[in-house]
Amino acid sequence: MNDFRQPLSSTTYGGELSQAARNKVLRNTYWLLAVSLVPTVLGAMVGLSTGFNQIMGASPGITAILFLVGAFGLMFAIERNKNSSLGVALLLAFTFFMGMMLSRLLGFVLGMGNGAQLIMLAFGGTAAVFGTMATVASTTKRDFSGMQKFLFIGVVILIVASLANIFLQLPALMLTVSVMAIGIFSALLLVDLQRIINGGETNYISATLAVYLDLYNIFSNLLMLLGIFGGDRE
Repeated sequence: MNDFRQPLSSTTYGGELSQAARNKVLRNTYWLLAVSLVPTVLGAMVGLSTGFNQIMGASPGITAILFLVGAFGLMFAIERNKNSSLGVALLLAFTFFMGMMLSRLLGFVLGMGNGAQLIMLAFGGTAAVFGTMATVASTTKRDFSGMQKFLFIGVVILIVASLANIFLQLPALMLTVSVMAIGIFSALLLVDLQRIINGGETNYISATLAVYLDLYNIFSNLLMLLGIFGGDRE
């Protein structure tokens, strides 16, 4: 999913934008990111209330294809329209779609006795990661942009391993993928936030898409681990 990041970071940090313009991009990114949580929640509720989450659970292969086609198709459309209001509408449609895809995991966790608490814990953990990375990105003088190529390779490996495990069904591989995903997307979050803060990203729709993907993957994989190790199945 993160090969769409490459055009977002083609500029170098520094003097592309004035400080006021940088602050505007950052402010609009945070605003749109907050708004994007609404369709994500709505999508998850629709997935749970319609039984779509159970359909996905019964057909993991078809679900994976639907996810890849839908996610990549919408991300491509967002990037093509990122300079217009249509880009915002497509981004919100994308977050609704991602919420529906998340409903499978949410349904699994909510089936546990402490499911609601685990979801809140995963949300709090994701917020803590975001706060930490935002603080580091805004205070450090170190340039983390050089990490992006290696992190992209890591994302590709994660996607391949996740697809392979649909057929292999190896619990150890699933755990490994989730742990690696949290680390990789936390690092990508740092890179993306620093790029926005330093003026390397000039479009707030593209910036929001990148940060949203980071947070979505951190949350979903953290929730997966919490469900496995902390779930009450009584």
